[in-house]
Amino acid sequence: MLVSFVDEVHVNLRGGDGGAGAVSFRREAHVPRGGPDGGDGGSGGDVYLEADRNCASLLGFRDHPHRRAESGRHGSGKHRHGGSGVDLVVKVPEGTVVRSRDGEIVADLVGHGHRLLAARGGRGGRGNARFLSNSRRAPGFAEQGEYGEERWLRLEVKLLADAALVGFPNAGKSTLISAVSAAKPKVADYPFTTLEPHLGVVRFRDHELVLADIPGLVEGAADGRGLGHRFLRHVERARVLVLLLDLASVEGRTPEEQEAVLLDELGRYEPTLLERPRLVVGSKSDVATSHFDRPDALTVSAVTRQGLDTFLGRLGAMVDAARSAEPEPEAYVVLRPADEGFSVVRDDDGAWRVQGRGAERVVAMADLTNEEALAYVQQRLRRMGVERALARAGAQEGDVVRVGPVELEYIEGFV
Repeated sequence: MLVSFVDEVHVNLRGGDGGAGAVSFRREAHVPRGGPDGGDGGSGGDVYLEADRNCASLLGFRDHPHRRAESGRHGSGKHRHGGSGVDLVVKVPEGTVVRSRDGEIVADLVGHGHRLLAARGGRGGRGNARFLSNSRRAPGFAEQGEYGEERWLRLEVKLLADAALVGFPNAGKSTLISAVSAAKPKVADYPFTTLEPHLGVVRFRDHELVLADIPGLVEGAADGRGLGHRFLRHVERARVLVLLLDLASVEGRTPEEQEAVLLDELGRYEPTLLERPRLVVGSKSDVATSHFDRPDALTVSAVTRQGLDTFLGRLGAMVDAARSAEPEPEAYVVLRPADEGFSVVRDDDGAWRVQGRGAERVVAMADLTNEEALAYVQQRLRRMGVERALARAGAQEGDVVRVGPVELEYIEGFV
């Protein structure tokens, strides 16, 4: 079966790795004792998620969920710094909600151009020229590049529509949207013909609006029955709700019973939906078996086009009023606080673990096979207060200390 609309995927995003710094010394004729001139590595590119009105669904992620930004280049001699990696901008549909693997909302990219920094690139390593000091005249080490941040995220699309058709399966929603717009959803005389939402652009006189055909709800949808929350979430952003009641229901439900169930499901899923402007419409008036006569409701037939002009005129006026009453949508992004400082905890096997981006970065970017680099790392950790914190926590001579993926041995005076 050909799937053209995908509204929920998991993606793996990784920032580019930083380039390594260079170890180099100036070597020129008539220049005795040339100093260090190793350049810095370039930073890796960041990965951004950006809402784009020209992106229709998440189909491109279904079989290819991995996205990675370009890595930075390595530094070289003569103070030549490596170039930074190019940022990667990943396009997603408007109305995309970004969640962590635990389900927490990270961002809500509502409108065109809204952007989230999803995975940071790694910092480039410093070349040996950066470690020159009065006590270190010929540093023979440089930093490695930092690995880019890697994250698994869940993307969910909530359709951005001016109005949404809400009704039971086989209530005539697909027939109606195909009659008033260029959308061509599958139409058949059995329930659950529509298995994915459809959008149609409706133009009527001075009105232009986007109408969504939401797959049929069933009793218990708010609890996940049928297609449940997967489709109910597409109703959340609609400015106006159109309750489509089947006047020729094969199940014998009266229009009043259908309306009561639909409102109950909407209210249990999201109570604020009951405050949304709504238009009640009886469908299939040409073959109606139920009497439906309410002053606040309309009856239509998508087949004979009876009542469609009145329906579109009233719907257009309601959408215009709803648009003028709402503010410009803004992106909702959860800002992650900078990870400052560190903490010392005990692992299950008794080893000590130093947690904190600053301390982990010092170790991760060092060439621990180089004695000079190792001495520099010990000096940095001591200045950060790691040695003092370990002693205060009760670390003993010979204990294992983990900083990121690296294991060190604790010796009083040195980690």
